[in-house]
Amino acid sequence: MVIVTEALPRFACPDWWAKLKAGETPMADVPLNADKAAKALAFFNRLRLPDVPGNPTMREACGDWFKEVLVAFLASEDPETLERTVWECLCMVPKKNSKSTYTAALALTALYLCEVPNGQMLLIGPSQNISARCFAQAQGMIRLDADLKRIFSVQDHTKTITRVKTGTHLDVKTFDTSIITGEIPVATFIDELHELGKKAGAIQVMQQIRGGGITMNGGQLMMITTQSDKRPAGIWKSELQKARAVRDGKAGLAPIMLPVLYEFPEKLQKMEAFWRKRENWGLLLPNLGRSINRQRLEDDYTNNGSISPEAEQVWVSQHLNIEIGLGLHDDRWVGADYWGKAAREVLTLDEIIRTSEVCVVGIDGGGLDDLLGLCVMGRHAETKAWQVWVKAWADRDVLALRKSIATELEELVAAGELELVDNIEAEANPEIVDICSRLKLAGRMPEQDGIGMDPEGVGSIIDALTEASFRIEDIRPVSQGYKLNAAIKMAPVKLKNGSMIHCGQRIMDWCVGNAKTEARGNAVIVTKAVSGSAKIDPLMAMFNAVMLMSWNPIATGVAGSDDYFAALEASS
Repeated sequence: MVIVTEALPRFACPDWWAKLKAGETPMADVPLNADKAAKALAFFNRLRLPDVPGNPTMREACGDWFKEVLVAFLASEDPETLERTVWECLCMVPKKNSKSTYTAALALTALYLCEVPNGQMLLIGPSQNISARCFAQAQGMIRLDADLKRIFSVQDHTKTITRVKTGTHLDVKTFDTSIITGEIPVATFIDELHELGKKAGAIQVMQQIRGGGITMNGGQLMMITTQSDKRPAGIWKSELQKARAVRDGKAGLAPIMLPVLYEFPEKLQKMEAFWRKRENWGLLLPNLGRSINRQRLEDDYTNNGSISPEAEQVWVSQHLNIEIGLGLHDDRWVGADYWGKAAREVLTLDEIIRTSEVCVVGIDGGGLDDLLGLCVMGRHAETKAWQVWVKAWADRDVLALRKSIATELEELVAAGELELVDNIEAEANPEIVDICSRLKLAGRMPEQDGIGMDPEGVGSIIDALTEASFRIEDIRPVSQGYKLNAAIKMAPVKLKNGSMIHCGQRIMDWCVGNAKTEARGNAVIVTKAVSGSAKIDPLMAMFNAVMLMSWNPIATGVAGSDDYFAALEASS
C-alpha cells in the first residue's frame, strides 16, 4: 500500500513549539546553496564584537540560532530551479538577545556577498538612537580587522559603508517617509520593526522597499524585532499576522517570507501562571548564557517588571514577547496577577480534606456548550489558609459546539482535570454527590450552607444531593452578577497575602487567564458573557465557594470520621 502525504507549504513549521521546547530554532528547514552558505558563515564568523571585552569573534560569541537564520536568508536555493527562495525574513526575538549587533553583522555579510555593482542596501532603525547604534556596531567591526578596512570604505558623516570592489553601499538611516528616494535597494534590514507600527506612512514605505523584489536584481528584506510594548498596530500587526500564517501553513503554497518567531503559543500567552514560571523563560531566549544572564534578568523582573500591572505588561512584552492583549488583558481579573504564586502543586484533594478544619463546595452548572465546575475549598486547621481544588465535566458535544477551544479542552481531559461525558445527569452528578459525601463523612461539612451554587440550571444536581440524604439547609443558592462582587475582590487579596492557595491545576490556570471583568456601578463582575467563548466555569465555582467560606463556617464533625481517615491512610 502506498501512503501519500501532502507536502507542507513552503516555510510552514507546524512543530515550531516542539522545536522551541527542544532548544532548536523555530523555523522550517530551508534548502541551501552549500558554497554560498559556507562563504557567508566564514565571513560572519570572523567579525568581532566591538563593545565586548576582548572583542570575541562571532564564531565564539554568536549562538547557532542566528547563524541558521543568516545562512537561510543569504544562501537559500531551490534545488530544482536554483533560484533563491527566502526573499523576506521576519525574526521576532526578545530583548537583549543581541538583535542590533547581529543585524549589523548580517548586513555587513550581505554587503560582502553581493555582486550587484553600484547597488544600494539599507539598514533602517526606527529612531536615531537605534540607527546610530547599528552603524556604530558595523563600523566597529570593520575597524577591528585590517582586512575589512581594505574591503570596505566607511563614511562616518553619512553613515554609509561601501564595498570597494563593487561600489555597492549600505546606508544606515533613521526611518522617515522620504527614506526611499527612487533607488530600489537590493537588500533592506529593519531593526525593531514593531516601532514602525506606531509611525504614519510606514505601509507606503514598505511597499516601495518591496518594489525591489520584482526587479531583475531582486530585493531582499530582513526584519528583526521584539514584540511591541503596545497592542500590535499598523505595519507591525499585518507583518506579524502574515508571519504566523506562513509558519502555520495558512499563507498559500509558496510564500517568500521565512518566519522565525520566538513566542509562546497563544493559549500559553493567555495562561499567566505558565509564563510567570521563570523556568519557562529560557524557551524564548536563544542567547541565554551569552548576552543574557539569567539571574540579572530575574532580578530585573523582580525590581522593575513586577512592581505594577502596567510595568509588568511592558516588561513581558519586551523580554518574553508576550503580545499585549493576549498575556495581560486590560480588563483581566486582578487575581490573575497573583494566581501563579499561590500554586502548591503537591496539594491534592485528599490533603485538603485531611488538613482542613472545615470544607465547603462551590458548583457552577452550564448547558451543553459549557463546563460544569466544582470547587472544594478547605480552611487549614492551623494556618487558616483557604485551600482550593477543582474538577470539571462537559458534555462531549462541546468539542463540536466550541471548536475554537476544542484543543484546550482535549488537553485538559488528558491532564485528568476535565471529564467528557455523554450524559451530565447520569455521569457527572453521581461524582459530585460522591465528593460532597466524602466531605460529610470526614466531618468537614458545616452545619448548613456547605454547598453553594448558581441557582440557574442546577435542578438535577440538587435532586441528586437530596436523594443522597443532603438536606436543603446544606445547599445555598449563591446570587451571581454584582452580588458576587465580594468574592471577586476578596480572592485577589488572599492570593496576594498567601492566605489562599491552590493545587496548581492547569484547568484553573486556563480559566483564570480567560476571566475578564466589567465595572457595574461600584461593583466589579466576572461573567461568562464578558469572557466570551473562553470558559471560566470552575473559577465561578470557586467564587461561590469563597462566598460560603467568607461566612466563617464551623464543621459539625460526625461520628465515624476517624474511620474515614484510617481508611484513607490504608488506601494510600
